[in-house]
Amino acid sequence: MSKLLYHEIEKISDDHQWVVFIHGAGGAIETWKFQVEAFRPHFNLMLLDLRDHGRSKNIDPEHANYDFDVVTKDILAVLDHYEINKAHFVSLSLGSVILQRLDVLRPHLIDRMVMAGGIFKATFKMHFFVHSAKFLNYLLPYRTLYNIFAYIVLPKKNHQFSRRVFQRQFKRLTRKEYLKWVGLYRHFFRALREYFHRPVDKLALVVMGEEDHVFINAAKKFDRVQKHVTLEILEECGHIVNIEQHQRFNELAIDFLKTK
Repeated sequence: MSKLLYHEIEKISDDHQWVVFIHGAGGAIETWKFQVEAFRPHFNLMLLDLRDHGRSKNIDPEHANYDFDVVTKDILAVLDHYEINKAHFVSLSLGSVILQRLDVLRPHLIDRMVMAGGIFKATFKMHFFVHSAKFLNYLLPYRTLYNIFAYIVLPKKNHQFSRRVFQRQFKRLTRKEYLKWVGLYRHFFRALREYFHRPVDKLALVVMGEEDHVFINAAKKFDRVQKHVTLEILEECGHIVNIEQHQRFNELAIDFLKTK
């Protein structure tokens, strides 16, 4: 068993700032394949596979159930191993909730935050999806269920490529691992209620797709209540903005992180 998440590092020098990438549920390091080349000339990069995802298998200690502290402490263990005390963070989807939990546990670690396809408030659609998933787990194979929700979240033709990327990555999760991550949603809605009104005291960029019908309204509300948050909306784009419109996302994110 491994005590650290699987991770990959691209380091320029000790003088360059670090950027840490946190993918969403069902994803993997490959989520960021369009970011690595663009970010590489400017920053030291750390890419992580979350517990059970990608190549992060059999992480020690094993937990019967997960909460956001389990997931975030996995990340902190890697950062502490490399003595990284300050970094920018880029997250996707559920990674935005994990990132906000990191900010609670160790606020001085985070310099700036970029949240792609962020999740910020428990809307009716989100409640419906989560509770439907809990019920349908008893009726459908877990991979079939994930594919159904992938189509619901990413329904359009221009979402097809990013949908396929996530369906391919999700295949690495076993049923046991999948159910542990579904169990995380017991803490999910409470976390969203807490973080929505908790002041973000560092600069944050939220990048959403105009066609992200599940999450965009909550992002707009989050932008209105958080004075340090800037919201950018990409036209004709779905939930996975860093893949579907990766060039525009990279421009926005790199410019935001490099601006003094």
